[in-house]
Amino acid sequence: MNIWRIETCKAVAGYRSTASIYNLIKLGLWPKAVSIGIRSVGWPSDEIIAINAARIAGQTDDQIRDLVKRLHFKRNELIATYSGDQNGA
Repeated sequence: MNIWRIETCKAVAGYRSTASIYNLIKLGLWPKAVSIGIRSVGWPSDEIIAINAARIAGQTDDQIRDLVKRLHFKRNELIATYSGDQNGA
């Protein structure tokens, strides 16, 4: 897994503007960014690949919202695994 910055995400997903990505986040159709520095964010590559696959498969917006929720839940599981917290993050 890599962390992709906004320009890579736009290119991979076919969006032209940064606003497009942030509007999708507001609608629950794109995962939230992760902080990678004081003023830097990015997105786990596997999450963006999953979103693209869902779109290609013709999933509805509601199905993609559900996918985004599952991706966020998976992040919390990873945090718990690496921090040793068995109760979640």
